[in-house]
Amino acid sequence: MGLRETKKQQTRLLLADTAMGLFAEHGFDKVTVTEIARAAGVAPTTVFNYFPTKEDLFFDRQDEVVARLAEAVRHRPEGVCAARAVRDDLLAAIAAGEPTVGLNPEMAAFWRIVTDSPALRARLLDLGERAEAALADVLAEETGADPADPLPRLLAGALAGAHRAALAEIRRSTVAGEAPEVLRPRIEAAVDQAFTLLGAGLADYPPAGR
Repeated sequence: MGLRETKKQQTRLLLADTAMGLFAEHGFDKVTVTEIARAAGVAPTTVFNYFPTKEDLFFDRQDEVVARLAEAVRHRPEGVCAARAVRDDLLAAIAAGEPTVGLNPEMAAFWRIVTDSPALRARLLDLGERAEAALADVLAEETGADPADPLPRLLAGALAGAHRAALAEIRRSTVAGEAPEVLRPRIEAAVDQAFTLLGAGLADYPPAGR
């Protein structure tokens, strides 16, 4: 990575970290981009160059979140159905304590900020819908479905909905103060059971011979 790219990454991280500190102290809706810029020692235009909206500053890993389900299905092992691919990826993320999943004691403050902000809750919903749409595109591509065929979108809704519900349970329990070591086995068992039930009907979808 060149010096210029390194500097851009450092600036991006500085802006995101500075913003998060202000959001945690004052709440997302009460902090302005101008205040973030001032605290980071840059011009407001610099903030917008890296993050088009204040919500983008908060969800600075949103591209990864949107692509996650589609990538899990696209890169799954041969012979593994979509439901199992999504389950395995989610369980691995939970076990690793990945920040995008949120099962981490340090994420409690993050989720409280989301809970208290209508704008962030709306963006979270949007991210879920975009992730679902990306998954539907992969399912349609792999099955050769006609663009007018709603089946890939319906099944993507089922898988993405279960995934979204699992993350919502993690978020709710974390904000309520449930310890990760208590929550982890409970959510892992629920994820395994839910996706096993979904997988029973989707065992051959998409077809193994992809």
